[in-house]
Amino acid sequence: MLLLDVTIVNVALPSIQSELGVTAANLQWVVNAYVVVLAALILVAGTIGDRAGRRRMLVLGLVIFTAASTACALATDDPQLVAFRAVQGIGAALMAPLALAILIDAYPPERRAWAIGIWAAVAGIGFGAGPIVGGALIAAFDWSAIFWVNVPMGVIGVVLTLAYVRESRDPTPRPLDLPGAVLAAAALFCITFGLVQTESHGWTSAQTLGFLAAGFVLLAGFVVRERTTREPMLPLAIFRRRPFTLATLTYVALYAGLATALFYVSLFFQDVKGWSALQTGVSWLTMNVPFLVASLFAGRVQQRFGAIRVVAVGATLGGLALAGFGLLSAGSGFLAALPSFLALGLGFGLAVPAVSAMGMAAIEAERAGLGSGVLNTARQFGAALGVAALVSIGATIARDDWTSHAESLGSRATGLAPLVAGGETATVQKELGAAQVPAAADAFVAGMRVALLVAAALSLAAGALIATAGSYRGSPRRAPPARPPAPRRP
Repeated sequence: MLLLDVTIVNVALPSIQSELGVTAANLQWVVNAYVVVLAALILVAGTIGDRAGRRRMLVLGLVIFTAASTACALATDDPQLVAFRAVQGIGAALMAPLALAILIDAYPPERRAWAIGIWAAVAGIGFGAGPIVGGALIAAFDWSAIFWVNVPMGVIGVVLTLAYVRESRDPTPRPLDLPGAVLAAAALFCITFGLVQTESHGWTSAQTLGFLAAGFVLLAGFVVRERTTREPMLPLAIFRRRPFTLATLTYVALYAGLATALFYVSLFFQDVKGWSALQTGVSWLTMNVPFLVASLFAGRVQQRFGAIRVVAVGATLGGLALAGFGLLSAGSGFLAALPSFLALGLGFGLAVPAVSAMGMAAIEAERAGLGSGVLNTARQFGAALGVAALVSIGATIARDDWTSHAESLGSRATGLAPLVAGGETATVQKELGAAQVPAAADAFVAGMRVALLVAAALSLAAGALIATAGSYRGSPRRAPPARPPAPRRP
């Protein structure tokens, strides 16, 4: 549900824009309102779950998410839709860290890698299935169907969680660090908001620089708070554990690359090659199937070779796949992209569950919600970094490339630069004629190439950094409780 909603909306944006009359500036917030709120609150939600009960907070998140999905489907204008997407992000922030924390509590150490592999496989299917499911639902119904699909899943999730999931929490919870929680949420909000605004305001605008500066100042304040308070929300000592720190950084790099690839490759086939939304979505099955297979066997592979080695190999494969996508030209067909689809699925299918296992193995089981919150924050921040920062870099390259070509054609042609950066070659054909379409496609691909090669460099760097860490096969540590845990209620 969570990762499906990150990608399914992209396919529906043209339909939402035409039926609700959404402006281009507001349209991006149909996607970004969800991501910004999710990234801002996910760390705090993991800590609250450790204190108040993970099952209880997971159910609350499911209820909020399902209710907000219903409200999104019934929205009659873009302010309503954007607001309800933000509420969806609140529910998602409760669900994302606690699902993994519950999994850690439910399985003994020798079975956790297997369980996390299945969890990661389902998450990856949700991320990659968004364009497929979205295209099919829009073809059969309308844009509201992409939100209605969450409702039965949410209801079933609540029922099954209440029936089969046992309650778990930190037996020695610390007092809630409210100032730290506020500083963390505000810092993540400002940084993520500043990144997603680069697409419309540019990197050097006062708005972008102001939000990014505020975010880093708040982040510095959060670090100072956590270092000086007696009961920190996020004990910074966990980052002295190298496997956990490496897992956090690797998640940022991997999901920045995956989000960038999903954005650009989908636009490449749909706008440059003329495929339908459904055809474009189906093409991602060549990534999803290897991802699923690799994820299901990732636990066994980790037990044999160690999680860190598996992450290093997976991140390297993913980086090579992203580089392969970046080397596509406007004339390239699906067969040229097929090896990259397969390598991306195999690499991420190995790396993603191994990253989670590596990071969570370095954290005490009693702090599972906190550790999972940090890792999920890294994942969401990485996706935001890819969609905002890397796509913004690519858009700048594409606009400059098109502008240099179109200067001789007049202001009407140069004014199309933002549309060219988004791959809208059909608009170029309508406004300027078919003769200008190849130049528009080349400009878009030039931007796509730079963005994907930067993403590839991040993934390859993560693989190289991980490879220096050696083998790590440890099981989760448990901190001795400061006082005897309270007896569980029947």
